[in-house]
Amino acid sequence: MSRSCDVRSDLKMKWANPKIEVRLGQMPSGWDREVIFFANLRSIFYRNQSQTQVLAERVKGLESYGGRLIPILNLLFRGRNNLLVLEAPPAESLVAYFEHHLELSLPSLQILPHADYQELVKNRSDSCVAALLKNHPARWLDGFVTDEALQALQEITGKSTISTTAGSQRGNNKLALHEYLEQNGFKVFDTYLATDLHEVNECLKKLNRGGYRKAALKSQIGASGIGMMVVDAVGDLEASPPEYYFHDGPCLVQGWLESGCLGTQQVCSPSVQLFLKENLISLYDWTDQILSNDSVHEGNISPPVSLQHNEEVGKSIIEQAQETAKWLHRQGYRGTASVDFLVTQGDSEFTVYVAEINARVTGATYPSMLACHFLPGGAWLMRNLRFRAHPSPEQVLDILTKSDSLFLPGHPQGVLPINFNMDEDHRVAKGQLLILAESPRSCSALLGEVEDLFKRTLDYDRD
Repeated sequence: MSRSCDVRSDLKMKWANPKIEVRLGQMPSGWDREVIFFANLRSIFYRNQSQTQVLAERVKGLESYGGRLIPILNLLFRGRNNLLVLEAPPAESLVAYFEHHLELSLPSLQILPHADYQELVKNRSDSCVAALLKNHPARWLDGFVTDEALQALQEITGKSTISTTAGSQRGNNKLALHEYLEQNGFKVFDTYLATDLHEVNECLKKLNRGGYRKAALKSQIGASGIGMMVVDAVGDLEASPPEYYFHDGPCLVQGWLESGCLGTQQVCSPSVQLFLKENLISLYDWTDQILSNDSVHEGNISPPVSLQHNEEVGKSIIEQAQETAKWLHRQGYRGTASVDFLVTQGDSEFTVYVAEINARVTGATYPSMLACHFLPGGAWLMRNLRFRAHPSPEQVLDILTKSDSLFLPGHPQGVLPINFNMDEDHRVAKGQLLILAESPRSCSALLGEVEDLFKRTLDYDRD
């Protein structure tokens, strides 16, 4: 066993029972470390190449997603020499807004296109980039997940990853979480496992006999709606789910809870934001998830409107988030994460389900961190907005500035663009827009004003 593995084991034993703090709307303490962070979104499915290809096809501008980390990396890592490795150059005007108007400390940037990233990992080359990474003063490596590629970069650079590879992958595994929840007495979705189309149909028939009209098929690893499909629970699927649904073993076939099903009258989807260190787990924010009709994440609003008048449900969510976070910590995962819930309401009672853990920087991490930094204890709303007519980054910022909508430190409300996803002409195809205000209602009203500013040429989009 290598020395780094011994150290990791010692740390895991030393902090087997981390302290837990609940400070909703307040910044977590962050790492007192310097990091090289590889913002390569193609890593999130580990070695599942078919699933990764679907991600690249469905999520346009994938290479520009890493820009979302520019304003928050130095909030997460408090050292002076952080390096963010991006697949594509960010919008210079947006970076200038972060630095000069928001007065944020920003990491250094290195552009490494995906093909060059693959070449570096595959050949362990002595390239200029490899030398730059090896000689960089940061001692730690991180990414959206810790996978085999990040392990290879660890060998190239002689630095350490923050999470274990096994901990990262298991922490994102829906079946591993389901089994833990079921074994420890948590309320869980009715779930069967299937390895092929025949077994999927048999599972659907069982759910249908149990009163379900629909079911969700889920691969063990999934994100942004990729690896999940909702189907009629009649057991007559003619085509098998894509093969990547079975890449990590059997897929989950779960009863789909919706209004009118098994006494359910209403459902909502809160989420709790986590930050896990060796000796501390922080629950630092919570939200209502904004989901499409296909249950694909499109944004968040905080504090969660669905829990405003139900302290008992809110208490249950926080208690379950703490227990689930401790499980995630025991897997060896460290960093930001979210625990997503489904809450169902019947005639006179609520039921709280842990839906999944996303053990990575998530779509809620960026807005939550910025909101906690600039407006602690306030409200925020983040939407992914697709521009039908692609403006330039400068045009977007100019429209927000001239309307006095652009957020500036010290202002009680405003619109903070987190990132722009660019098209081939370097124009804005989609933006992640964070709206800060005193209440969720004020945030929603300001979002309406933003839509008017852009003459209703905005569509909501997946994360």
